Amino acid sequence: MAMKTVKVESTLDSKFKIESDIRGHKIVVDQPANAGGTDTGPTPLEYLMVSLAGCIGTIGRIVAMQTKLEIRGMKITAEGDLNVDGLLGKPTEDPVGFKEFRILVDIDADMTAEEKDAFIHAVDARCPVSWNLLNVSKVTVSAV
Repeated sequence: MAMKTVKVESTLDSKFKIESDIRGHKIVVDQPANAGGTDTGPTPLEYLMVSLAGCIGTIGRIVAMQTKLEIRGMKITAEGDLNVDGLLGKPTEDPVGFKEFRILVDIDADMTAEEKDAFIHAVDARCPVSWNLLNVSKVTVSAV
């Protein structure tokens, strides 16, 4: 089994802005101004959607290359409905987080609707981000 460690180093400022370095790429996480942030970047939850859409697109390209399918491109929409009460510390019966994720993929290819559906389900079955959202992965959090 081939294993790879994925590492992100992040620093939180005096407000909500978090700067991260990923293999030399700089990204910013922030909150909207009306939530106390400076709105210099997407929220962590928006990045989760970016990760999910990005994984579907990346795995889609890998599957297309491996199966020699001509996929000209894909438009991927990722969305979900979030329970915000829990993350704000308010009492709630629901778990903190998204109730569901919805992914809509418009595939630009000469394929039937059935072929597109089969293709995107094969892609989703290989997407690590989707897998981690569907299954329990151990999360260890500690202060150093």
